Amino acid sequence: MKTTRRETFSLAFAAGAVGLASDAVASDGSTTGAQPLPRWKTGVEGQRVADLGDDRYRNPVLAGDRPDPNVLKDGDDYYATFSSFQYYPGVPIWHSRDLIHWTPLTTALNKNIGSVWALDIARHDGRYFIYIPALDPRDAARPLKTWVIHADNMRGPWSDPIDLKIDNLIDPGHAVGEDGKRYLFFNGGNRVALTEDGLATAGKVEHVYDGWPIPADWTIEGFALEGPKMLHRQGWFYMFSGQGGTAGPPTSHMVVVARSRSIHGPWENCPHNPIVRTASRDEPWWSRGHATAIEGPAGDWWLVYHGYENGMRTLGRQMLLEPIAWTEEGWPRALGGDLSQPLAKPVARSTGPHGVALSGFVDDAFRTKLAIYDPGSDGERRASISRGSLKLTGRGKGPANASPVLFVAGDRAYELSVELEIEPGAQGGLILFYNEKLFCGLGLSDGKFHAWRIGQEERWPPGGPASSRRVLLRLVNDEDVVTFYHSTDGSTWTKERSYEVSGYNHNVADGFLSLRPGVYAAGTGSVTFRNLVYRARPTR
Repeated sequence: MKTTRRETFSLAFAAGAVGLASDAVASDGSTTGAQPLPRWKTGVEGQRVADLGDDRYRNPVLAGDRPDPNVLKDGDDYYATFSSFQYYPGVPIWHSRDLIHWTPLTTALNKNIGSVWALDIARHDGRYFIYIPALDPRDAARPLKTWVIHADNMRGPWSDPIDLKIDNLIDPGHAVGEDGKRYLFFNGGNRVALTEDGLATAGKVEHVYDGWPIPADWTIEGFALEGPKMLHRQGWFYMFSGQGGTAGPPTSHMVVVARSRSIHGPWENCPHNPIVRTASRDEPWWSRGHATAIEGPAGDWWLVYHGYENGMRTLGRQMLLEPIAWTEEGWPRALGGDLSQPLAKPVARSTGPHGVALSGFVDDAFRTKLAIYDPGSDGERRASISRGSLKLTGRGKGPANASPVLFVAGDRAYELSVELEIEPGAQGGLILFYNEKLFCGLGLSDGKFHAWRIGQEERWPPGGPASSRRVLLRLVNDEDVVTFYHSTDGSTWTKERSYEVSGYNHNVADGFLSLRPGVYAAGTGSVTFRNLVYRARPTR
């Protein structure tokens, strides 16, 4: 097999990088016996970016909660989308030209079909498809269904979701066989044939793959064969799957590979499975898995997958990028070791915009950054943006049932402030929200402040009096130690509460979510929010 320049370099690098996998990560972010890690470069609002400015990058390539990343290469363009769970508009789509610099494009799902789990993007006969599993507890007869949406352009408009009549399966992966027919692979090693237009099934679900046998003494969450992502390369069909569980112990998740000459099998496991796995809790990235193999802009190959940042589970599962090379026998080998050191970028001198400004209520905010948690059927009608202000109609009695407006923050430390003005009967505030049972924040209602911790209102000391319907609120999140402030003039700030929130994560509260900052409006009136300002704070 001919080896490219990058593969030669990467294989040499991997020989050293793999040796770092068991080294401890020091408090300065370095690995024992390795060079100290360079600080992340910063972009808009001081947000951390992967590009180090010297032909190298440092993971994550897309910080913050980007679970189950799925990437489509379409000519010179790359499109990524992620599980959006209870957040709507759902199915965010991001765009890149080099796998390092990413910007938000749009959101593809407006109709509430439930909690959106790991999905798959495909392009077939010039049309784009997104296959979406969703859990909807409101449908007692069929709570877990698979849907499809389609469009002529990744920017949309996207169709309404179509029910594929596939129940109780997750994590679809689209493939076209040597027979020219289309298929969806699912968790548990299952598969179903699709019609030619990709909008209906053409047969029954069948079991085709048993997974890779995980050693009995490994510490994992469970067998959990899921996330099959399909690749056809040089006469082989490759199935990249996740196993071991997506959270739980740091060593749980992993990437395994199987291949076949035919889409119909039999499937042969890679002799060096798993090709990616967190081997120790001392590594910088935990529970690495759910990978898509993608050809890079220079013709080399990469894995895109997710993982938890060591000690920062509150940020959710972040998007990671690792080079791979193909052996003479036709198997992929991952080359990034434990990702404790910078890696060569896919395109050496590539630069470009990255991320999105989180400050301000801009007109397209619900397409590029804001989302409503569990919005019900009237979610977007409650929220309106005009002239830099967000007006939000109250719902419920507090943050737990208010369907707050939130966004993904990918920095280990940051500050956030907002001005709010309440109508009579309303309550509004600034929060850090995991789910309806686990959040903290500071709110204002008629004549009173409200402090929230672990999903409950603080009872002692009681909320202090408030003399105005207009107030400025601020939070400082310093690596999961959070302090809230209020001000009436924007210059003199009163410190209210400080909380430690590292436990506000999936392993405590379930749901596969992250701790997101944002605002809420409860009660019978509306709340107007202005001057939202986000700034990242320097970290190691």
